Amino acid sequence: MKKDSEILVSIVMGSDSDLPVMKEAIAILDDFNISYEVFLTSAHRSPGRTAKFAKETANRGIKVIIAGAGAAAHLAGVIASQTILPVIGVPIDATSLNGLDALLSTAQMPGGVPVAVMAIGKAGAKNGALMAVRILALYNEDLREKLNAYIKRMAKDIEEKQDKLEW
Repeated sequence: MKKDSEILVSIVMGSDSDLPVMKEAIAILDDFNISYEVFLTSAHRSPGRTAKFAKETANRGIKVIIAGAGAAAHLAGVIASQTILPVIGVPIDATSLNGLDALLSTAQMPGGVPVAVMAIGKAGAKNGALMAVRILALYNEDLREKLNAYIKRMAKDIEEKQDKLEW
């Protein structure tokens, strides 16, 4: 975990095996120069650690939590139950069910405990970070400008690919 008082986003994983997927979120936050930490905890294997982490995040200045987990994937929901911060869940393909179990476990939260849920896997991790950027950009003009430039670059990339397309 970074020791930086300006950390805005916490990337949380249920297992160290989730890191290859969650590196997509890390890359986006790096691109936008947003400070973050990476924290490993499990809703099932270390529930006390998870609850303590979730309860302390807002007091540490964290603004958004991105939680990636596979299988039963209760991590995002458990964290959301212990904090008022926005929690973005990233389901990870970790079982023979190809991430569907993680998707349903993350999405099917009871009323009153909201979790924003992204797609399964790397696209979900990338979009989770971009959702965090959008949340933070609500209060930061420089970040809003960077986000608008990113969106324009995506559109330009498609146009350039069209020009190179051969059929």
